[in-house]
Amino acid sequence: MSTLQEVKSLLADLIAFPTVSTDSNLDMIQYLADKLADCGAAVEIWHDDTGAKANLFATLGPKRDGGIVLSGHSDVVPVADQDWASDPFVLHEQDGKWFGRGACDMKGFVAAAIAMAPKIAALELQRPVHFAVTYDEETGCFGARALAETLREKGIRPAVAIVGEPTMMQIIEGHKGCYEYTTHFTGLEGHGSSPDLGVNAVEYAARYVSKLADLKAQLRSRAPEDGRFEPPWTTINTGALVGGVAHNVIPGKARVEWEMRPVQAGDAEFVKAELEQFCTQTLIPAMQEVHPDAGVHTEVIGEVDGLEPVEVNAARDLVMALTGANGADVVPFGTEAGIFQGLGMQVVVCGPGSIEQAHKPDEFVSVDQMGQCLAMLERLCTKLV
Repeated sequence: MSTLQEVKSLLADLIAFPTVSTDSNLDMIQYLADKLADCGAAVEIWHDDTGAKANLFATLGPKRDGGIVLSGHSDVVPVADQDWASDPFVLHEQDGKWFGRGACDMKGFVAAAIAMAPKIAALELQRPVHFAVTYDEETGCFGARALAETLREKGIRPAVAIVGEPTMMQIIEGHKGCYEYTTHFTGLEGHGSSPDLGVNAVEYAARYVSKLADLKAQLRSRAPEDGRFEPPWTTINTGALVGGVAHNVIPGKARVEWEMRPVQAGDAEFVKAELEQFCTQTLIPAMQEVHPDAGVHTEVIGEVDGLEPVEVNAARDLVMALTGANGADVVPFGTEAGIFQGLGMQVVVCGPGSIEQAHKPDEFVSVDQMGQCLAMLERLCTKLV
């Protein structure tokens, strides 16, 4: 069986696991753990608090600092209300493409990495090769954040990471972060004819939105001079302002759903500090003058770190050598790469398939792209001894 045929078989098995983020990924994780253990890898499975999800971290080669992480996520987005031409959880081949939920995002890369594990295991490795497969990337990178904390606690310090998100095998060295929040406002209900006797949560929420708009404008001036993103500054978007029950009732509850996409970590800290000061020094004192239990609370939905382009990046240089590329780019979509960068690793994103296919019905990865991915991993083997 050729490696490409083996990858197809592995990918078919992975697609058959319906690892939608709302459901367990344990069966897929155990399947991968068994495959890697058969190669002699030291395999660890780290569960979340519910016990229904788990991260996989496996190592071939010497147990020492340094080495390479091949990283992917196990979860996929739902197929509900999507019109598929074939069963989304059965690999279907047509016109040089492999169809199925997760084919490109991102079980294709995971299948390719696992297929290469026996060859990597046969090498006299001078540095470790790690395989990381996480849960809940699609809903906020919760698995990768838990994985990072575990690696910190255990003192495991890889040097570089290749995150195999679909990039058409182009080398990506940067992307913005994605921070999502819901800010809740608790006021005091009352009759609309006596507004001074209540605390109008919607009005305070509106003032908060106005502050977000002010910060949004200020962030333009903080754009790095050599910024490569489009747009080159950190953005803020107010997605929803919800509150109120009737024309003549002072609303006691409201919420604002918003996000920011930082181009640099300092921008996120700037925004959060400004909002904290605005709430504690302006909004909350005014609300509590009328009702001592009134207040503002921000719920963190997810904080996914961006991948900041850096001048020295061994991962970028390695993958450029493996693929023959002569440059690297940045993208608008987010990945787990920034979390690995936060651990001190040098990181690049490069994987088979197009992000344009991700999350859509009839998701696919082309056989040609998978071949290019395998070729990259084959050449990686020559760098490991």
